[in-house]
Amino acid sequence: MMVVDTKTKRCLYLQLVCLLLSTLKGEGFYMGITYVQNAVAKGAVCLDGSPPAYHLDKGFGTGINNWLVQIEGGGWCNNVTTCLVRKNTRLGSSKQMVKQLAFSGILHKEETFNPDFYNWNRVKVRYCDGSSFTGDVEAVNPATNLHFRGARIWTAVIEDLLEKGMKTAKNALLSGCSAGGLTSILHCDGFRALLPTTTKVKCLSDAGYFINAKDVSGVEHIRAYYNDVITTHGSAKNLPVSCTSRLNPSMCFFPQYLAQNIRTPLFILNAAYDSWQV
Repeated sequence: MMVVDTKTKRCLYLQLVCLLLSTLKGEGFYMGITYVQNAVAKGAVCLDGSPPAYHLDKGFGTGINNWLVQIEGGGWCNNVTTCLVRKNTRLGSSKQMVKQLAFSGILHKEETFNPDFYNWNRVKVRYCDGSSFTGDVEAVNPATNLHFRGARIWTAVIEDLLEKGMKTAKNALLSGCSAGGLTSILHCDGFRALLPTTTKVKCLSDAGYFINAKDVSGVEHIRAYYNDVITTHGSAKNLPVSCTSRLNPSMCFFPQYLAQNIRTPLFILNAAYDSWQV
C-alpha cells in the first residue's frame, strides 16, 4: 500500500495548528505555485510526467540574501503498484497540487511566528516522485507511463532557484519533514556543493531519521521496503558515495549509516518514539 507515515501527518497537523492560530490573528497567508516548465525537456518530471513545482515567498530587509528551502514529505512508493496509486495524487502529479499553499511555521512571514526566518527567501518544494528525490530511470513503460526521475527533479528545482537569486545567497538552510527530512540528509552535501563556497550552508531534518530496525513482529520491514524503493526508482547511483562505497545501497537510505560522513552541518530533530516505525 502507499505509505503516508504518521510523521508526515504530524508535520501537517503542526502546520495546520500554526495556520489556524495565525488565521485567528489575521496573519495567515498563501503562496502561489511555480511550475518548473523547462524541467520537462530534461526529463525532470513527476511520476505522471508533469513538471515539478515549488512555492516561493521572496525575502526582504536583512534576509534578502538568505534562503530557506523546505522539502515536502509524504512517504514513498516502492513498486509499480504503489506508484500507480500515487501517480494521480498531489504526491505524484503537479496537476493535482493546490495552486495556493499555506505558509506557516518555519515558512511564516511574520516575525512573531517565525523570528529566525520570517524575512528570508522561503521555498516549499513539492514532492511528486516517491523516492525522496533520488530516482533516475530513463525508460518509461508506455503501459504505466510512470516516470522515476526524482534526482532530476532535485537538480532542476535547485538550478531554477539558483537563477532566481539563490546563487548569491549569504546563508542557506535545507530543511524537510518526514520523507522530506530524509531528503535533506541525503542531499545535504550535494546542496552545499551547488552553492558558492562563500555561502554558509546548513541542513535540518525534521522527523526524517528513519532507523534500520525490526518492527514489533520481528520482521525487517523497513529495510526490505527501502530496498524496493531503491530498486524501483534506480536510486543507487544517486545515493551518497560515502555510503554506497562501503555498504549495500539498500542500507544507504538509513541516516544512521550516512550522518557520520556528512560534511555540511546537519541538525536532526526526531521524536523519541515513532509510531509508524513501531
